[in-house]
Amino acid sequence: MRNKNKRINVIREIISSNKIASQDELLKLLMAKGFDLTQATLSRDLKAMKVVKAPDANGEYSYRLPSEVVQTEQQRLPYMAGVSVSADFSGNVVVLHTRAGYASSLAYRIDDEADDVIIGTVAGEDTVICIIKEGVTKKQVLESLCSFIPSLIKD
Repeated sequence: MRNKNKRINVIREIISSNKIASQDELLKLLMAKGFDLTQATLSRDLKAMKVVKAPDANGEYSYRLPSEVVQTEQQRLPYMAGVSVSADFSGNVVVLHTRAGYASSLAYRIDDEADDVIIGTVAGEDTVICIIKEGVTKKQVLESLCSFIPSLIKD
């Protein structure tokens, strides 16, 4: 377990100080630092750390720590206010469509701020699928999402 904690700390350090575009790149850096692990172990570590791949200002993707993603979202919030997000409902699912590259950050934000109405999200490049909690109304979902997505266009 001590090795895992040390590895997690080194992963944090590497991601914070480097632009890492792939797990393979991160794996090689960890191996260069003396860690012997598989891609599957690294993938589990990244998931446990809630590391996400998010675009930078140039649209290039790299791994980010949750605190960096939140900071990026807050910095982008005025810009996001002008980016349209449309919502389509079907049963207990709401599908959100946004600008390419924003879905992952939007899903992270929904998971963080709308967990009272949304069970979970799945993000693509420009689409987020949200599973609505049982017994929650469309109106409640829209109220929750509109509280932090000012440009939400309802169907």
